[in-house]
Amino acid sequence: MKRGVTLRSATVEDAADLAGVARATFTETFGMLYSAADLATFLEQHTPHDWAREIADPDYGVTVVEDGHVVVGYIKLGPPRLPFTPREGAIELRQFYLLQPWQGAGAGPKMMEWALDEARARGKREMYLSVFVDNERARRFYAKYGFEDVGRYAFMVGDHEDTDVVMRRTL
Repeated sequence: MKRGVTLRSATVEDAADLAGVARATFTETFGMLYSAADLATFLEQHTPHDWAREIADPDYGVTVVEDGHVVVGYIKLGPPRLPFTPREGAIELRQFYLLQPWQGAGAGPKMMEWALDEARARGKREMYLSVFVDNERARRFYAKYGFEDVGRYAFMVGDHEDTDVVMRRTL
C-alpha cells in the first residue's frame, strides 16, 4: 500500500534493508540486460557489510526512502570515483533508486532535493552522476534538475561492458 514516502538519514541498522533494496532495484531496472553470472557478480558488491561501512563513513551521505516503515528506495552521495579527475569541491550522486511501484508518484523530486541540499550543506560546488546511456527516463529526470552531459565511460556489470553518461551540475 503506497501512502507516500518519507526520507530519513540511514543508520548502520538499515544496512541489510538497503542491501536488499539495492539488489532488487538494480535487478528490476537492468537485470534483463545481463547474463545471470554477470548480474550475480555485480550484485555481490551490495552486502550489508559494505552498506554499513559506507553509512558509518562521514564522507558518504545515505538517505533511506520509506513508505511507512518499509524501505522502498535510497540515495547515496559520496566522494567522486568516476574514471576522471573531477573539479575540486565535487561530490558524486552514487546511487538514486526507488522500487518500481513507487516510481512516478512524486518521490523522485523529494529525493533529488535531499541530494542537492545535502551536497550544498557539505560545502560542495558541483555534483556528478552517471546513468546508463539507454535510460532515457532517468536522463530526462536529471536534465530537469540542471544536470548536463559531460562525457561517457565504460560501466562494468560482471564481464559485460555498458556505456554510461556522466552528468554534472553546478550547485
